[in-house]
Amino acid sequence: MTDSKEPYPLAFRAFEHAGWQQAATRYAQDFEQLTTQTVEPLLAATLVTKGTRLLDVATGPGYVARVAAERGATVVGIDFSPAMLESACRNAPGVEFREADAAELPFGDASFDVVTMNYGLLHLSEPERAIAEAYRVLCPGGRFAFSVWAGPDAALGLGITLSAIQSHGNIAVPLPAGPPFFRFSDPNESHRVLSRAGFERPLVQRIPQVWRLSSPEALYEVMLHATVRTAGLLRAQTPEALAQIRAAIIDGARQYSEGSGVAIPMPAMLASAQK
Repeated sequence: MTDSKEPYPLAFRAFEHAGWQQAATRYAQDFEQLTTQTVEPLLAATLVTKGTRLLDVATGPGYVARVAAERGATVVGIDFSPAMLESACRNAPGVEFREADAAELPFGDASFDVVTMNYGLLHLSEPERAIAEAYRVLCPGGRFAFSVWAGPDAALGLGITLSAIQSHGNIAVPLPAGPPFFRFSDPNESHRVLSRAGFERPLVQRIPQVWRLSSPEALYEVMLHATVRTAGLLRAQTPEALAQIRAAIIDGARQYSEGSGVAIPMPAMLASAQK
């Protein structure tokens, strides 16, 4: 999870694209309860109401697009993964979805009142270029907001998993290099990048969230089958190491037992700003 510079963006983009094509169905199943918790704060931060022209970038299963459309917004959702767009079309029938790249939006200048990105920034090879594109397609006074996970010390589903890999496996496996996964977990970095892109009055909030899974074992299964970078780390381990990692993840998740399942803290960081 190192910094990304040329010629890495093409390799990293291809890695992410292939990963989401494979993981789209499981992601929609396993992350909906968690990632939808950020939707209302995103729409509140961007003042979405009836008639708002909203572009949802890296829409994934279309959760933000669906709720915005229910509010009366005119919504377009884009994603680079056709498999994700199939999920979005099922979840938000009637919303316009297009296959497109966040770093090269197929829209004219000042086309939208709001641009949102719910956890998508984590998966882009060129996040600053995507933020610049969001700025370009916004009308004057338009609003942009994105969410990312808090750091692994707080977003414990990720923290438990990465700690298990560090303790029992190899964190430095040869995956395509990409931007640091937790780069925008730092509010100062979000402020800096948004301001550099031309946005005004950036604001970063921490959104408390809880991930409810059916069992401690489910955390390992989700990380292995419904993610891309983390799944890549897991699949690159030796069978012996992977068995130890699995046991450590299950033990870590068990500390958050609630009833028959687990309730794991997974706060998000929500950054917003105005053009």
